[in-house]
Amino acid sequence: MKGRTSCIRTSWIGLLVALSIGVCSGAAAAPPTAPPAGYKIEEKYTKTSPDGATTIEQYLNQETDEWKWQFWARRQGTFTLLDPQQAEYPADFLFTNDVKWIVRLQKTGSGESTLYLYRLTPNGYVSASRKPLGDLAWDYLKTRPDWRRIKKAPEYHMSANLVRGLEENYRWLGADWPANRYILISLSGDADVKGRKPMQTGVVRGWSCRYDLQTSKFDAPALLSDHNAKAVVPKSPGAD
Repeated sequence: MKGRTSCIRTSWIGLLVALSIGVCSGAAAAPPTAPPAGYKIEEKYTKTSPDGATTIEQYLNQETDEWKWQFWARRQGTFTLLDPQQAEYPADFLFTNDVKWIVRLQKTGSGESTLYLYRLTPNGYVSASRKPLGDLAWDYLKTRPDWRRIKKAPEYHMSANLVRGLEENYRWLGADWPANRYILISLSGDADVKGRKPMQTGVVRGWSCRYDLQTSKFDAPALLSDHNAKAVVPKSPGAD
């Protein structure tokens, strides 16, 4: 009888373990394999990589009051959602010439934008950082001496954009950097200025930094020093 009780107890333990494994395995939802119902492709925003092997497709849901966008990457039999968070606007995409990286230029509001970064894996493109690349660039600026020169932190029209020249490796700047290694980012933002005529004015106007795709670190090369010094000088009221 004692042996039988032990067997029953063992069976129950085994059953509970099996059930717990089943619950845990079902907890992680499988990634979506296609856009949900209601989403239709907007072909005018489709972007193809330089080698022709990857296509970024943008899908819009017009069946709700708030239109939402999804971005999907199609490559060599894979079809992956780039970001589970839906966007309110379409986006532009740029590839590095080796197509190992994609930069997404995303409008986020009136006069505001940010950047997202994706890297190529055997299972397709995935997010390269937990936070948007644009947010990381702002975080980096706040560690720099230039940030202390900004009398009032930007609150409006905060934007992170790409400096032109990614495809040509920024040769127009006189840079001689390894190919497909760096991304140059430009930051801009406005703040309220109090006075007889309160107004918003640019307090960060195109401050630039460099992101290293190999090390995931930021820096501000010397060739940007003169430009950055002017980018944090308060804009005179009424100036263009």
